[in-house]
Amino acid sequence: MNVLFLTLLDFSSIDERGIYTDLMREFVKANHNIYIISPTEKRKKEPTRLLDSVKVKILKLQIGNIQKTNLIEKGISTLTLESKFREGISQFFNDVAFDLVLYSTPPITLQKAVEFVKNRDNAKTYLLLKDIFPQNAVDLGLLKKTGVKGLIYKYFRSKEERLYRISDYIGCMSEANVEYISKNNLNVKSEIVEVCPNSIEPENVKKDETTTYNLKNKYGISIGKTVFIYGGNLGKPQGVDFLLECLEANEDNEHSFILIVGSGTEFGKLENYFEIKKPKNAKLLHQLPKNDYEELANSCDVGLIFLDNRFTIPNFPSRLLSYMQASMPVLAATDGNTDIGRVVEDGIFGFWCESKDVEKFNKLVNSLCDLNLRKELGANARNYLENNYTAKHSYEIIINHFKNMEKRNC
Repeated sequence: MNVLFLTLLDFSSIDERGIYTDLMREFVKANHNIYIISPTEKRKKEPTRLLDSVKVKILKLQIGNIQKTNLIEKGISTLTLESKFREGISQFFNDVAFDLVLYSTPPITLQKAVEFVKNRDNAKTYLLLKDIFPQNAVDLGLLKKTGVKGLIYKYFRSKEERLYRISDYIGCMSEANVEYISKNNLNVKSEIVEVCPNSIEPENVKKDETTTYNLKNKYGISIGKTVFIYGGNLGKPQGVDFLLECLEANEDNEHSFILIVGSGTEFGKLENYFEIKKPKNAKLLHQLPKNDYEELANSCDVGLIFLDNRFTIPNFPSRLLSYMQASMPVLAATDGNTDIGRVVEDGIFGFWCESKDVEKFNKLVNSLCDLNLRKELGANARNYLENNYTAKHSYEIIINHFKNMEKRNC
């Protein structure tokens, strides 16, 4: 099959590690022709260009600035995405008849580009649903359903509904996502909505005591304590106020140490806390290069997940996978609507509490300071990953719908 994948993720090779590149490699292994649009933001000053290899062609499409910019520029850039993607398809892939279009959210504003290929080539369409917008913005108070912000909400809600309407299949991250989409989008047929989870091609992670010791010294991390790491985005969705409460309550714990690594709109709030409080039982690091972060994370003991308690939509953060890959137990503090906590506890590889219960969070921290328990849960985490969340699993879920399609140009 000729497969077109549309994403906002900026990469230049599918040999890079990640939930999308790992999935694309599975398609290549199965002898499909892969065409990808992976944009580059204007600030990088890189012109649109096509990276061409035997089975993979990646269009590096220049778009406006979306990340780390003001709301006005971000809004304009987001609204022009679908026209730019459509122009890129017409200019560089005009002679390719696509069998399948894969695309992910965010963003929801690629609907016209997807629809263009669907109509032009009679292609099948598969949405990888990683984000439920604009409701997530409403949950966090960034949008409202009334007033001026209500007009913005209605516009994006209309785009969301149209994106679902043109999707032949919708792959959700978990069962709770499937239920949410079916319940809140009555025009979407339930039979097209399924679980197609976040997944990776697991690597073998070797933990070395000398490396761990040296890394802890390098980054100023307490030696001899159980290290709990949170790595990733530090924005409104993570509920940073609750995280700060947890840091405060954990300050006198003799057995645990909390490490936070990342960047985002709420990083400044955390940085301010560390400057004023100077906690001895925690460390804040700005986002590290990917390889450095992975090396550091693999030297820690427990992976942390935080989600704001106000969410009514079921988020399912992909950072869970890196913890599982490193055979680390997981402590998830989230809202009650996501089922990530249920997955963690049913899989017996960690614990969950609601992200407003500081007392329970710290009780679970104490429990996870037990080395034998961590080893047991960590082994379960790796096994669960290999049995449920590999890129091959996701590929099989998707391709199962298209096995009877005529293959073109393979």
